[in-house]
Amino acid sequence: MITKEKILKYIKKNGPSSGKEIADAMNVSRQAVHKHIKKLRKKDKLIKIGRTKSAKYHIKGNKNTTKKFSRRYVLHQIEEDKVFREFNLSLGLKKRLSENSFSVFNYAFTEILNNAMDHSKSEKCDIDVFLDEYNATFSIRDYGIGIFYSIFDNLDLKDEYEAVTELMQGKTTTMEKYHSGEGIFFTSKLADRMSIRSHKIKICIDNKKDDIYYEKEKKIKGTLVEFTISKQTRKSLENIFNKFAPEEFDFRFEKTHVYVKMLRANLLSRAEAKRLLSRLDKFSEITLDYKGVKKIGQSFADEIYRVFQNKYPNIKIESVNANPLIESMIEHVG
Repeated sequence: MITKEKILKYIKKNGPSSGKEIADAMNVSRQAVHKHIKKLRKKDKLIKIGRTKSAKYHIKGNKNTTKKFSRRYVLHQIEEDKVFREFNLSLGLKKRLSENSFSVFNYAFTEILNNAMDHSKSEKCDIDVFLDEYNATFSIRDYGIGIFYSIFDNLDLKDEYEAVTELMQGKTTTMEKYHSGEGIFFTSKLADRMSIRSHKIKICIDNKKDDIYYEKEKKIKGTLVEFTISKQTRKSLENIFNKFAPEEFDFRFEKTHVYVKMLRANLLSRAEAKRLLSRLDKFSEITLDYKGVKKIGQSFADEIYRVFQNKYPNIKIESVNANPLIESMIEHVG
């Protein structure tokens, strides 16, 4: 049975959440959730940030713990570090976040804003920063060509869904002269929760649940990125960089973690494997995460664990979260 207390406990644990996320987690209808949320907002327990289905609900504290900054900028007139400094001073960010949280928030914000400045071809962007009692959140919305479309168009991919897979592997950029393609990858690993929405696709990264998934949304122009981190996080830039760009590789970005289900839940063909492996030969270590994947075909497994591995014998491939059916197929071809 859903209660107001359960909703507050869920948001406190998982960070700012939409009505749909709460309803799915508690296996109840959205109407049941919104009935309680309405009462919680009247009692000043929750605050709503955003519009319609994209709105998130935050724990509302007192005036000292709840702060908001919103502003529209002309992209070609700004510098990402100066924008960060502006809302840092406005919100007293450094005093309200732990040292780790402040460093993570600074890195993530400047990476995402720089991405919008260099890639979006948008004239303007809207920036919102919100501090509730437990979390710090920023959103950056541009009105340009769309992040997934940009990758799809420049790399001549099949569709924008393939662009998502490319983006989340790391090292994919449409401007190799100026960008490494690593920024969004590292930012996604630092977040407690992060979402990237463009056109009809929304990709959600929930590191608290170790999950990543799609949501279909009403089409929007441009790109909307939302990032949330606990104000007292134990994550650090150093730990994340050491994990994927360790000393053994001279601190180069040589390790990646790929969620196989970003293609689909059942993967059967050699062509699907080739799409998954596209540009992964740039890495020295690859973790293929099969969480959420039900089965793979012999051709799919053979292309990865025999053909690709024989072609690149020095690349280490690790498979995690594979069910017994997938494990047996990997062993069969390997």
